Amino acid sequence: MAVPRHSPFIAFAVHIFTASGAFWAFLALVAAAESRFTAMWFWLGVALAVDGLDGPLARYFNVKSVLPNWSGETLDNIIDYVTFALIPAFALYQSGFLSEYWSFASAALIVCTSAIYYADTRMKSRSNCFVGFPICWNMLVFTLWVIEPNWYIAFAVVLVSAILTFSPILFVHPVRVKVWRPLTLSVFAVWSICGGIALYDGYFGLGVPTVVVIGITVSGLYLYCIGAVLQLKGAVQ
Repeated sequence: MAVPRHSPFIAFAVHIFTASGAFWAFLALVAAAESRFTAMWFWLGVALAVDGLDGPLARYFNVKSVLPNWSGETLDNIIDYVTFALIPAFALYQSGFLSEYWSFASAALIVCTSAIYYADTRMKSRSNCFVGFPICWNMLVFTLWVIEPNWYIAFAVVLVSAILTFSPILFVHPVRVKVWRPLTLSVFAVWSICGGIALYDGYFGLGVPTVVVIGITVSGLYLYCIGAVLQLKGAVQ
């Protein structure tokens, strides 16, 4: 039996699925407040999975045309701000990864630049790239959490990324950017698998294997830089 693609009930169910990200964010915030950071990253991972699936579902079931008075984009942006910016900023402070002063400075950079970025109507390019560093602080802070660099390197990464928020440099969306999409999705899969292993090891108090650290570092650098590389080649705009 075929699933109807113009049903208001299914369309609203997709909105509820998107809204579930707010609950996963709540669970992540509770875990961070209790310094259970492995659990926090797990719930943020669930929220990231929801964020990756709700867009294709919304397009498949024509949610925008079926329920024109409900903005899935606005709902998505609200949840993304919490899961991609606010909670990672709080995690940097709560974890003691940086000193108190630099934690507050990093949090201010993350939450303020993210809020301004969401107000920018030019955040997407014609190739579906993000213009400037997008609100992916959850992935960036998680990568720092896994590789555990010195505090000044971590702060430098946060500072440079915050500055790049206002730059014309492009960053790829792994799913929506067509250029090199199979490769980019494969690299994102490597990053995700390495992240899952790191969470597993963190949950059981095991040390993260060197190969996982290398994998998440290399794949993270690819995702961070590939947009600029394609932009220089003229492949995206």
